[in-house]
Amino acid sequence: MVFAVREFRPVFAAHVLSMAGTVLAQVALAVLVYRLTGSALLTALTYALGFLPYAISGTLLAGLADRYAARTVLVVCDVLCAGCAVVMAVPGTPVAVLLGLKFVMSLVAPVFTGARAASLTDILGDGDTLVLGRSLIRMVAQGAQVAGFGLGGLLLVVVSPRGALLVTAATFAASALLLRFGTRRRPGRAVRKAGGTRELLAHRPVRTLMVLVWIQPFFIVVPEALAAPYTDGIGAGTTGLGLFMAAMPVGTLLGELLAGTLLGPALRSRIVGPLALVSLLPFLGFALRPSLPWALAAMFATGLCGAYTLGVDRWFLTAVPAGMHGRAMTLMSAGLMTVQGVGMALAGALAEIGAPHVVTAWAGVLGTGCVALALRSARRAQRMP
Repeated sequence: MVFAVREFRPVFAAHVLSMAGTVLAQVALAVLVYRLTGSALLTALTYALGFLPYAISGTLLAGLADRYAARTVLVVCDVLCAGCAVVMAVPGTPVAVLLGLKFVMSLVAPVFTGARAASLTDILGDGDTLVLGRSLIRMVAQGAQVAGFGLGGLLLVVVSPRGALLVTAATFAASALLLRFGTRRRPGRAVRKAGGTRELLAHRPVRTLMVLVWIQPFFIVVPEALAAPYTDGIGAGTTGLGLFMAAMPVGTLLGELLAGTLLGPALRSRIVGPLALVSLLPFLGFALRPSLPWALAAMFATGLCGAYTLGVDRWFLTAVPAGMHGRAMTLMSAGLMTVQGVGMALAGALAEIGAPHVVTAWAGVLGTGCVALALRSARRAQRMP
């Protein structure tokens, strides 16, 4: 059991705190910007800034996760985010500065993710315990989507947005303290100064697996991006919108929990292909413009298929060259967030010329084809089952 590893416990607790801080900052900043400007565009930009910096950071800063001690990188990232939140909370801070600080917080996020992945390899080893530990980390992120925004909204009933940002700063500071005093300092894994990212992408087994990791999320965000117009169109109301947005994360949580507890490493590897191939097929049902219960079932089923990521994790960790795990995880995280942001933007653009349910159905068709091609390429590159 991963929690039996002493150092994993503070890492997990720090992740819970930093995720809470990230979600709370998102909610509080969006409310604050809207109150200051009354602009829906600027409010939407606060959400977009959660995605856009990833491409920059993942390309230019990925090497930091391997070059320096993982604990140092993690603590510096947390302290930087805490500082940004404190400045955001200062009365009179201009909106441009608020957005700039949000950009900085998003810029360090993939570096933090990569450094944490490198530290998990040191703490949990490179076997099945590492796969299960990474699964638990992902489940926290999914749980944040289910409960985080709702709890953040409730907190804003009690405190002001600036007060909530101070709470955010406290969560990041607490995370930094847990990592600083709860984990051992280990030296960086690599000394290379440049070219590592290019070398990583030139490594065919790693490159094909990155494509496999990125391609399904590009399509999976389509119904979530169009959730508001779709639920409004079927008369589901705001309650229906909340249920719609929660259905997929709940399915993902359950899928990973079942795969992690009931299946062994070999079986988790064998189910990658079947689950990945069918994961987007429930979207085809949107062609019939289903009522809310059927739409929730489709979203839940797609989330449930997310259990295939445990097997892909094992493949990926095996394929990455020694000394480059932090860089690889940073790049993978950056690409994942970037493709989701692009997928959301493209879905919104297509919904201007086609109905949301039609766009979602086509995402199921095209996405299934692309996943099949990516899976075939990954298997050929690595001779996987």
